[in-house]
Parts: sequence; C-alpha cells; structure tokens
Amino acid sequence: MKRVLVLSSLLILLFNSSCESKKEEEQPDVYTVTSPVRMDTSTTQEWVCQIRAIQHIELRALESGYLEHIYVDEGQYVEKGQIMFQLLPISYKAEYQKAMAEANYARIEYENARILSDSNVISPVQLALVEAEYEKAKAELELARVHMQFTEIRAPFSGLMDRFQVRLGSLLSEGDLLTTLSDISTLWVYFNVPEAQYLEYKRNMRKDSIMEVKLRMADGQIYNHIGYVRTIEADFDNRTGNIAFRATFDNPQQLLRHGETGSVIIDVPLKNSVVIPQKATFEVLDKKFVYVVDENDVIHARKITIDAEIPDLFIVKDGIDEHDKIVLEGLRKVRDNEKIVYEFENPKEVISHLKLHAE
Repeated sequence: MKRVLVLSSLLILLFNSSCESKKEEEQPDVYTVTSPVRMDTSTTQEWVCQIRAIQHIELRALESGYLEHIYVDEGQYVEKGQIMFQLLPISYKAEYQKAMAEANYARIEYENARILSDSNVISPVQLALVEAEYEKAKAELELARVHMQFTEIRAPFSGLMDRFQVRLGSLLSEGDLLTTLSDISTLWVYFNVPEAQYLEYKRNMRKDSIMEVKLRMADGQIYNHIGYVRTIEADFDNRTGNIAFRATFDNPQQLLRHGETGSVIIDVPLKNSVVIPQKATFEVLDKKFVYVVDENDVIHARKITIDAEIPDLFIVKDGIDEHDKIVLEGLRKVRDNEKIVYEFENPKEVISHLKLHAE
C-alpha cells in the first residue's frame, strides 16, 4: 500500500512539472520596440591635413666666401634682425675702405670747385662735372657698404632654426643653402575637400560667417586651439575632384611644427533629422535594414539609407520616419514576417541610455 502511494505521488509530481515546463515553453519572448526620433543634431567630418608654418624660408649665401662664424644653433629660436652667420669679410672691408677714401676725395674736390665757381674761376659746367663725380663716389661707397652687409646673414623674421647645411669654415658660393627658418607662431593647415562637401559648405555658410574647425594631432589628441577657415583655393584639382581649404591656427606654445600631419575635424549641423540607435539595425550585403512592426504586430525587414553616422546613432536619409515602430532588442532571434510580443520604449529614453547620444 505504501509503495502505491509513493508511486502515485511521484506520478503527480512529474505531471505537474511537465505542465509547468510546457507553460514555460509556451511563454512568448517579449521584445523591446521603439520609434525613430526627429531632432536637431550634428555630425563630424574628418579630413587629412598638412601643417605649414605661416613663414618658412630658405636662408642662402648672398656672396661667395668662407664661413667665418656661426652665432646660432640648430633648433634655436632667433629674433628678427639677429645675426646668424658671418662670411669672411676681409676683401669686402678693403673694398669698403677704398670706396670711402674715394668718396672723401671726391667730396673735397666738389667743395673746392664750388668755392671756385662762386668766385667765377670755373664755369657752372665744370662744377656740375665735379659734382657728378662726387655723386658717383657716394654711390660706390653705398654699394661697398651693401657688400659688407652681405657677409652677415641676419634673421628676416623671428622663428625657429632648422638643421645646418654647412659647417664652420665651409667655402660658400653665392646662393648656397645655409639652413631654413620657420615662423610657427601661427600655422596654416591645408586639407582637401570633395566638390559635394564644398558646395554644401558654400550653400550653408553666411557671407559674414567663418568656418570653425578642430585639429586632431598625430597622437589622437585634439589640439587646444580652434582654427578658422579664411581661405579656399581658386581651382579644383581635376585629378582628384578636390579643392584645398586653409585653416589658420594660433600656436602660442609652439607645440606644432612645420611639416606635421593630422586631421581637421568639422562639425556639420543636421536639422530635423531622423535618428535611430545603431543597434536597431542589421546588415545584409553591405545594406542596412531594420525590422518594422506593422499594425498586426508582425515584423517586416525594411532597407534604410544612412545619411550620417555619429556614436551609437545613425542619421536616416530615407526608408523610415518617426511614425514607424522598429525592433530595438533581439534582432537575432526574430524572423521576417513573424508576429511578436513587444514592449514599447520611448525613443528619447532609449537615446538617453546610450553611451553617447545626440545633443
């Protein structure tokens, strides 16, 4: 009798467990559904850029001779007018002293001739000839002084020295490269923009407005000064279809140098855009799709076109609008034309819970 009771209890227990398992199996999955939201936001565009000093020139020898002195060092900051190199000036000193003596002699001749002319001893024509000789001697003296100055190479502006191309005692010919000098207090940053983006920029920018840009440096950090696009080249490059923009950045800490590279970042405002979370999409053959829920709670895959991408969000160009309902969670579990049970979540709440969202 006891065995019969035990077996009956076990059968009842197994039956109840089986029923509960079936109930659990029959319990449908509940999916999270939301809608696209229409809002003002912005995206960014990045363009590879080249950084150039506002002034970057080659310093060359103006005369031939031996390099007698180097007063600066590589990488040194020099002030405008500071002497940098000195050529051996012996021959130019002799030329200058000769020209000075001849100018003094001509001056004495002229002063003596003027006295004689005042006394009517010589004619005005003779005085004019003597005066002409004096003017010629003064011109030759000035030329000798200029030649003397050519032996001194001074900084035409304040800036940073580059590597020396000569060494002390080198025999230089006229035009030989000594070094380069860069003024990096302000930088010109060049970047190429495709024709479509150029046209969009020209349509959207007011005449009195200036495009502001940021600079991402080679280490990935954002430069701590804003740049301003004030110049656009006149012609497009027919080979690439691009046109060059030039942004100007201040460089007070001299962090950036001539010849560096980076990326220019442009913020592009997007007005009244349709925004969806990226995780609500799936991809088939490089095309983006979402599952749209119809009035009968049946889902349908629909292709969408992405206009722009920002962190965690897509800006949708066409395919859906804010009146549609789309599956947000569980995209891998559902199938096209399947009826689902769902809970609707407010789209603004969905965006606010993302790691990054539109502002």
